[in-house]
Amino acid sequence: MTRIELCDIEVVDRDAVERVQATQAHEDELGYLADTFQMLASPTRLRMVEALAGGELCVCDLAAVAGASPSAVSHHLRQLRQMRIVRFRKEGRMAYYRLDDEHISDLLRTGLEHVRE
Repeated sequence: MTRIELCDIEVVDRDAVERVQATQAHEDELGYLADTFQMLASPTRLRMVEALAGGELCVCDLAAVAGASPSAVSHHLRQLRQMRIVRFRKEGRMAYYRLDDEHISDLLRTGLEHVRE
């Protein structure tokens, strides 16, 4: 069992606390970030994001990559769109999905580096 080290005495360094608080994110930003991480907490959605990091794909292609049904993938995509993780473009009757921006692929890459080390 891991032992957690605690302070022997309770003393607050107000300067250190104020310095940290001055740079911390706002509550609404942290809430949105937590929602984003929660959205990425699904292995299926992560597999889809990983696939889209390589470029645009349609729902059928994503379903094949993720090993899920097209309807399940569509449901996930709707949630990912709402969180601004993916976006799509229409070409005729086809919809092609891609990551919303480079930050998402950075999150994926950083997370994979973390778990692989």
